Amino acid sequence: MKSGFLSALFLVSATMPLPAATGAGQAQESPWRPTVVSSHGMVAAGHPLAAEAGMRILRSGGNAVDAAIATWAVQGQVEPGMTGLGGDMFVLVYLAKSSEVKFINGSGFAAKAATIDFYNAKGGLPADGPLSIQIPGAVGGAVMAVQKYGSQPLRKVLAPAIEMAETGFPISDNLARALRGSRAKLAKFESTKKIWFKGDQPLEAGDSVVNKDLARTLRAIAAGGAGGFYKGPVAKNTAEYLRTHGGIITEQDLASYSADEDAPIRTAYRGIDVYECPPNSQGIVMLEALNILEGFDLRSLGHNSVPYLHLVTEALKLSFADRNKYIADPKFTPGMPVKELLAKEYAAVRRRAIDPSRAIEGEPAPGNPRAAAGAAQVYGSPRGVPSVVTALDPDQLLHLTTYLAVVDKDRNMVSVTSSLLSGFGSGMVAEGNGFILNDRMRYFWLEADDVNALQPGKRVRQTINPALAVKDGRPFVVFGTPGADTQPQTQLQFFLNVVEFGMGVQPALEQAAVISNSFRGSYHPHAAEGKLLTPHSLPDAVKQGLAKLGHRLDLRNARGVGAVKAILIDPRTGALMGGVSPTGDSYVVAY
Repeated sequence: MKSGFLSALFLVSATMPLPAATGAGQAQESPWRPTVVSSHGMVAAGHPLAAEAGMRILRSGGNAVDAAIATWAVQGQVEPGMTGLGGDMFVLVYLAKSSEVKFINGSGFAAKAATIDFYNAKGGLPADGPLSIQIPGAVGGAVMAVQKYGSQPLRKVLAPAIEMAETGFPISDNLARALRGSRAKLAKFESTKKIWFKGDQPLEAGDSVVNKDLARTLRAIAAGGAGGFYKGPVAKNTAEYLRTHGGIITEQDLASYSADEDAPIRTAYRGIDVYECPPNSQGIVMLEALNILEGFDLRSLGHNSVPYLHLVTEALKLSFADRNKYIADPKFTPGMPVKELLAKEYAAVRRRAIDPSRAIEGEPAPGNPRAAAGAAQVYGSPRGVPSVVTALDPDQLLHLTTYLAVVDKDRNMVSVTSSLLSGFGSGMVAEGNGFILNDRMRYFWLEADDVNALQPGKRVRQTINPALAVKDGRPFVVFGTPGADTQPQTQLQFFLNVVEFGMGVQPALEQAAVISNSFRGSYHPHAAEGKLLTPHSLPDAVKQGLAKLGHRLDLRNARGVGAVKAILIDPRTGALMGGVSPTGDSYVVAY
């Protein structure tokens, strides 16, 4: 394609007028939920009981970090398909006093015995069971966050979760539906059924869950910190249970775990500093896409117009291609070109790979951030609009990770994404421990030459990537979402809705959003499906326009920008404005 054509029509620096934004999407004007507004503190989470636990800590004098970890510890009970002690977490913290952003990596790694040869001999990476589990990192990350940046002792932070595990809570409609959807997985393991079933049937809405084993585990963490989980009786129970069921994680594997603190990554988008998680997170995807899109006058194209959605999609395709080529565990991949991938000069090169009149076919070639020229692209043929509309599976919203955001009275901001990976992880609860173990091994590659290839002790490339932004040196917005490879895509579109189109926080996360899978996905066997998941609610002219550009539409009955949760600090008044996606049990609590 001709880069001059792109410059003349679309670049911000162009002197010619932009083309008319034909087929513009009509923004939703009446939100399904209100924007929650307050002055002191706010928690946005995937369940009201989790948000309330965080609010309890804020009201008792805790800061945003304390409240975030209290919220997460309750999320593991009320959102057991998404998160818990057996999963992973990433934490971004904005410290108001010093204007610093901190990052804590609470992701685990593969067991010492986990090799490519071992898993190939077993037939590949399993979807559940003991061989799907990596060392869980969330507890290490949570404890580090509280001990380094919290203001209250761990026992007080975990008190709401311990109380809930002891006395119980009622199952929601959404959780009941998720349990039914994962019945086959969970029914394989008696220790899991003991908590989440009555007889041979999953618990139903209104049933109460009491989990005294989990209360005991939480007390061990409250008393002993990370050591209460990775060493001693809890770790021994975990290793012994997995060994008897054919697993390979040992007490030594667990004892060797520790969370890390690292520098976050950032870019400036139209003067706003946007922070993300560094590798082994895929946080770089959203930042690279923002850099590419910064060279276009998006606002003049019109919100959710054909040209706008096309540019967003193509920028994300290019960024995911670079993710798949370069991003992995930095301890096993020295010299990753993170700085180069985030350079504005590299974004200009990648921008030239976008043809405004034709979609790239499938996964683009990765770029070369250390060279001056971009790779040639192959563009697709015009497509038709499919006649079949696929219903959105509501269970999937509860099966793929969870997110929480907290802002306190001092305007500290915390952004936390945590996950078991897929719905209810491995399906396994180690007898006596009370928590579900992850299935994170499914993200590794079994091809030895891939950057994300399995190795003992290696952290897999994570899709979880909480975000936050600072404007004019002051805290601006904290946001994130569940959704595996969709996370940077929906977070990006939410952020652009706010920054480019001036939407309030709740309307911004309720707009229609498109999601590409024109790249090799994170789940084994890493297929590139080459489609654009498109809300049926978009105007017909927009759908037809995208199809004519060559996008292979997969129409979905979906609403909202993924499952985004966000808190925005009004730059003029300092008021807190919180919103959550109209999906699942998500809720904002404030005072």
